Amino acid sequence: MTDWRDPAVASRILREFQVWAVVGCSPDPARASHGVSRTLQRHGFEMIPVYPRETLIHGVATVPDLAAAAAARPVDRPIQVVDIFRASHRAGAHVDEAIAIGARAVWMQLDVWDEAAAERAAAAGLLVVMDRCPAIDLPTLGAGPPA
Repeated sequence: MTDWRDPAVASRILREFQVWAVVGCSPDPARASHGVSRTLQRHGFEMIPVYPRETLIHGVATVPDLAAAAAARPVDRPIQVVDIFRASHRAGAHVDEAIAIGARAVWMQLDVWDEAAAERAAAAGLLVVMDRCPAIDLPTLGAGPPA
C-alpha cells in the first residue's frame, strides 16, 4: 500500500519543482487556498491561480482551467505541480487534467483524498501527495524551490 502522505515525497516536490498551478485558488482571504497560494509565492514559487470566476489573485492573472494554464506557459517553464483545493469527489478530474498537461506532481490538500486518482497519477509517472499542505510542510520539509 502506498503512503500518499509520505513526507519524503512532499519534501522532494518542494525542493525540485518551481511552477505550481493552484486549482481552486480563491480570491477570498478567508479561504485556505488564498493563504497557501500566497505562501507559495512568498517562498519563491511561481504560482498560477486556476479559478474561473476571477481575473486576478495575488497580482497574477487567473486561468479558467489547467488546459488554458498549460497553453499559456512558455515551453521552458511548464506547470510542474498541480495543487488541488477541491472536494475529494472532484479531485480526480483535476488529476486527469494534470496528467494530460504533463505535470510532474499532484498535491491534494488537507482532507482531499482520491485513491483511484492517486493511482492513475502514479501510474503516469507523477509524484503524488494527498492530505498534506505545502504551507505547513515548507518550514520543516523544504526551504523553497530550486534556483
